[in-house]
Amino acid sequence: MTIRVLIADDHALVRDGLRHILTNASGFEVAGEASDGAGTLALVRSTAAHVLVLDLSMPGRNGIELIRLIRDEQPALRVLVLTMHAEQQYAARAFKAGAAGYLTKESASAELVAAVTKVAAGGVYVSLAMAERFAQSLNEPADTLPHQRLSDREFDVFRRICAGETITEIGEALCLSGKTVSTYKARILEKMQMPHEAALVRYAVRHKLFEDDDEL
Repeated sequence: MTIRVLIADDHALVRDGLRHILTNASGFEVAGEASDGAGTLALVRSTAAHVLVLDLSMPGRNGIELIRLIRDEQPALRVLVLTMHAEQQYAARAFKAGAAGYLTKESASAELVAAVTKVAAGGVYVSLAMAERFAQSLNEPADTLPHQRLSDREFDVFRRICAGETITEIGEALCLSGKTVSTYKARILEKMQMPHEAALVRYAVRHKLFEDDDEL
């Protein structure tokens, strides 16, 4: 059986690289590509495929929200997350939303074919690096940490605040108004019981939440 794959990533070079890896391996067909959230939804609605390789950080909808929508609308389509985010928090949220696999971009060249093959067959795939992070997290305290109280959208805004993005920049990246972003910021501060942005940044550094986050 030829595995039909859809690729969703806002970087053309990444899409080219993924397509190159899959087309050079036997048994795969890249059936379509998208570069943002709206385009991804349109693609999965119009193109039959077995696996969607999805970047979490594209313009438009939050990646976790996209996974939920896709799982609701196209339950047979398997979602393999391919992202720069190597943090265990992102992987846990992605799987909870309905992803079938989680692969970091640094591992893609070596693991993409195996990952797509496994999720297409109905399995679950976690890269070796992520599996090690999950194992390490089992030793962490069971008590809920402040950032774990955040919704997926709030967690995304929290990450962007800690990366130094302004309200305007966050709004443009997520297609939200400045007023809406400010509301999210207020909710984050309230849920995490933090007095200001600087406290959020210190918290993120102390808990090493985004230490491997090189790209937003």
